[in-house]
This record gives sequence, structure tokens and C-alpha cells, in this order.
Amino acid sequence: MKRQWFTIGLVGSFALSGIAHYTGAAVFSSTVQFFISAVSIIFVAGFLGKATESVAHYAGERIGGFLNATFGNAAELIISIFLIKDGLFDVVKASITGAIIGNMLLVLGLSVLIGGLKYREQTFNLKLAGHNGSLMLLAVIALFIPAAFSRSLTSTETVNLSLIVSVILIIAYLLWLLFSMVTHKEDLTDPVVEHGEAAWSKGRSVLYLILATVMVGFGSEWLVGTLDEFSRQFGLSELFVGAFLIAIVGNAAEHSAAIIMARKNKIGAAIEIAIGSSLQVALFVAPLLVLLSMLFGRSMDLVFTTYELIAIGVAAFISKSISQDGATTWYEGVLLLVVYIVLGIAFYLV
Repeated sequence: MKRQWFTIGLVGSFALSGIAHYTGAAVFSSTVQFFISAVSIIFVAGFLGKATESVAHYAGERIGGFLNATFGNAAELIISIFLIKDGLFDVVKASITGAIIGNMLLVLGLSVLIGGLKYREQTFNLKLAGHNGSLMLLAVIALFIPAAFSRSLTSTETVNLSLIVSVILIIAYLLWLLFSMVTHKEDLTDPVVEHGEAAWSKGRSVLYLILATVMVGFGSEWLVGTLDEFSRQFGLSELFVGAFLIAIVGNAAEHSAAIIMARKNKIGAAIEIAIGSSLQVALFVAPLLVLLSMLFGRSMDLVFTTYELIAIGVAAFISKSISQDGATTWYEGVLLLVVYIVLGIAFYLV
């Protein structure tokens, strides 16, 4: 019965979002269009999360977590591409910031809290936690350097520095995948936890994964088209819209899948989804967007604002602190959520 209601909500909200987009203001106000599109993205992201979870049943938790992070970030990547096409670089950088801190604080915080309420303590691979912490520091350093040197460089030099850093980060991320999933796979794998039945067959799981990604693409374009008018109407800054509204909607897939994993005592998989997604955004998605911006004749740099860098640094520091002992409790989830709420209030007031 729950699956039937979800299917109705998925198809209905997606269809309504398309109707609202193509009929425009003549039928739906910008505010109504935004909320319809946001609800549709959440349903589609839930569908995406369920499909990746089903694929994980056949591919294993590490691969499943990676796939969930990758396809979950598809919404973020597609939304950002449309924003770059419109020249909204500040919103793109804010949404990147929001995706990083949203995964490290909101997604991980909810997973640790909800999983901790069911299990007194949940453990995960300590070596993987250490490597994740080092990669988070790499991400912070790499995003800090272009901003620190930009004042002494011309705009062209800043763009060139950003391009070089982007290529290096993408190479570093690809080497991390080689290290963690090939050469040192056994060292970074959690003990196997019994899976339940997969939601669908292997073939259907892959088909639904592709279908969900296509739906994310359309839904993301429809959502982006409502942002400008919605922000003006409610007096919201681009920083807040990008860092929190877009990020929360775009992270809906990770929200659902990571929490489901944590409730099944698979906190390692939940951390792989949350932290892995943040690392993927910082080390691969953001650099890739810099390279893709050249295709539109609009060169985006990697110079983030002081507020954005502080938020990313704070999120990396507390998530590394909490995960360094290889175990989590519900109160550590509370700590992560408190930091996220404080940052949200600060961004709203800026």
C-alpha cells in the first residue's frame, strides 16, 4: 500500500510540475510553481534512492553507497549546469557549499541520530574514517587556495588557477576510487550485514535507476526556472537559496537512503553515502562544473566567499571529529544537526 501511494505521489507530482512549468504564470504563480517543483524533486529523489538501494543489494554496500552518492548528486550536478548556463555562478557556488555541508551535517546527522535511537552504538571501518577525514581536509585546502590568492591575481589568472586546481582534484578523486575500490578494497570494507530482499530484480533496478536520473534532469530544470522570481518575492539572498533550499531538495535522495541504511544498522553505508557524497561534490562535481562552464563560454572560477569557506571548514572539522573513533551515538547526530541549524540561521541573516 505504501508503495502504491508513493507511486501515485511520484507520477502525480512530476506530471503537475511539468504542467506548471509549461503553462507558466498564466496558470500557476511563481511560488506555487516552486513548491510543486520542489515536492516533485523530493519524490523523484526518493525513487532514485530506492533504485540505488536495490542496485546495492546486488553490487554490495560500498558500491551501493558510491552509486547512491553519485546518482544522488545527479540532481545537484544537473541543477548547477542549468544555473551555469544562465550565468548564475554565485548560486552555483552556494549550492555546492550547501551540498557539502548538507551531506556532512544534515544527512549524516539525521542518519546518526535515527540509527542511534535504535542502537546504543554503531560502529564502522576506522581506516575508512581516517581516509575520509584526510580527503575532507584536502577539499577544504583546495577550495581555500583560489580564494586566498585571487586578490593578487587578475581575473584571467584566477580562472586559469581554478582550471588547474580542478584538473588536479578530479585526478585525485579518481585515484581515490582506484585506491578504495580496487587496490585496498578489503581494508576499507565493513563486515557484511545481512540484506533484506531487493525491491526489484537486477535488470529492473538498473532500468529504474536510469529512469529516475532522467526524471531528475527534467525536474531540476523546472525547479531552476522558478528560483529567480521566488527569491525576489520572499527577499531571500542567493547565498541562502543556493546553500540551503537547493541543497536540501537536491540531497533528498541521500536523506532517504542514508537514514534507511542507518536504521538497518548499516551505519558504514550511511556514512559512505553522506561523507562520500560531500567528497564527490568537493573533489569532482565542483571541479567538473568549472570545466563544463567553458562549454557555455562562461568561465567559472573556484573562488568561494569567506562565509562559504567557513561553513565548509566548520562542517569538515566537526564531522571528522565525530567519525574519527569509528563509532557513533545518537547524541553525535544531535551535535551535527545543531551546527547545521546555526549555519542556516547565519546564512539566512546575511
